[in-house]
Amino acid sequence: MASVLPYKISVLVFIENTAGEQLLLLRAKQPNLGVWTPIGGKLEMATGESPFDCAVRETAEETGLRITPDQLHLFAMIAEKAYQGETHWLMFLFRCRQPIAALPPDIPEGKFAFFSREQIKGLPIPETDKAALWPIFDQYRDGFVALKADCARSPIAITVEQITACPPRRP
Repeated sequence: MASVLPYKISVLVFIENTAGEQLLLLRAKQPNLGVWTPIGGKLEMATGESPFDCAVRETAEETGLRITPDQLHLFAMIAEKAYQGETHWLMFLFRCRQPIAALPPDIPEGKFAFFSREQIKGLPIPETDKAALWPIFDQYRDGFVALKADCARSPIAITVEQITACPPRRP
């Protein structure tokens, strides 16, 4: 009989500085040890924390940036099956509308740096981030998309489940 993998719920928060560079964390712990990712964390399910509340809390805990839920835009929901063969994840991806003024100090989870989108392409990042996360950010950061990713396969199989069109961008 196949083992049952745990299901975890998390958020990722994409934060930019005033120059439009992305704040990323070089992870010092699993998951994603040794690679660059946006900030985030797991929902406190015992307290009934919502994904928006989790994003606000994680942003404050990890970066010191104090935001409110209305400063967040939920742009994607991704269901990852069998990530690294260990866990199923339901992830909520948020874009923070409040820029961060300075690089946050290092935290136990890792160290921070700012990168342009072009620079991120050359960084060590998780396979799922390269295949799905950053292309989703580029295309849907002002709209919404729901996806599922089968990480038990190689290459990862990604299926779009719903898309809400992005509003026209202002020049």
